[in-house]
Amino acid sequence: MSTSFEKELAEGERFAFGQNWRRFLNVISESRVKEAERSLQDLLQLERLDGKSFLDVGSGSGLFSLCAHRLGARVHSFDYDPDSVACALELRRRFPTAGEEWRIERGSVLDPDYLRTLDQADVVYSWGVLHHTGRMWQAIHSASELVKPGGLFAIALYNDQGRISRFWHAVKRAYCSGPIGRTAMTIMIVPYFIATGAAADLIRGRNPVRRYTEPSMRGMSQVHDWADWLGGLPFEVARPEAVLQFVRDRGFELQHLITVGGRLGCNQFVFRRSTAAVRQAPSPWPRAGAK
Repeated sequence: MSTSFEKELAEGERFAFGQNWRRFLNVISESRVKEAERSLQDLLQLERLDGKSFLDVGSGSGLFSLCAHRLGARVHSFDYDPDSVACALELRRRFPTAGEEWRIERGSVLDPDYLRTLDQADVVYSWGVLHHTGRMWQAIHSASELVKPGGLFAIALYNDQGRISRFWHAVKRAYCSGPIGRTAMTIMIVPYFIATGAAADLIRGRNPVRRYTEPSMRGMSQVHDWADWLGGLPFEVARPEAVLQFVRDRGFELQHLITVGGRLGCNQFVFRRSTAAVRQAPSPWPRAGAK
């Protein structure tokens, strides 16, 4: 696993998500954690997770694993990126109340042997991760199999904008190609982000500076989100209706849906698995295309 990961980074096929999360840890605060907790409660439509098992597939910084634990869950986090695993371990160290009910390890949602070692969970959570595996539909299928009958499956996936999405894919490939491409894409795109964000804030009567000094949506950081967006390879997208059909075909019912209305960003889905569902062995899935 390690050799493959390092090869993908060296060849510009994968963004170093974990290194960006390490930088994000420098701005983690109680206010960010509280905002992230609120967003998790809103998404799952649950105030507490007491007594529930929570599987964080691609845990990234570990922030939402921490939130789930603070809400009462028994948490199991895993990530393909070793730096992301280190981030979750660091957060657990900073918040020692997590105790022994938060397990953290390295693993891949595309690794059938690893997945067979995992117990099914009451909540399987994977926000903005499965579209970065390089085999999104297989990853969605495999992650869904980790949900207990009657459990919740919460995922967020990039919205398919057609030609606009293809443009962003080209930006990401250039950004990950090396220092020159990274610098060029940063100089070209970040001013656009700053300008559009400032315009939106001024229209709404808000101070544009606050988006850089206060927690953004889900407790995130605007600047670190930019790096994640510009570099985020692998990169796949999906229309909401394709995701709905794909997951429903696997014995789930939609509980909650938040879309970006055709714009840039992630559509968020919460499904509940049928109580009659039976776990199947993870199976390969086509690299692209639904069903």
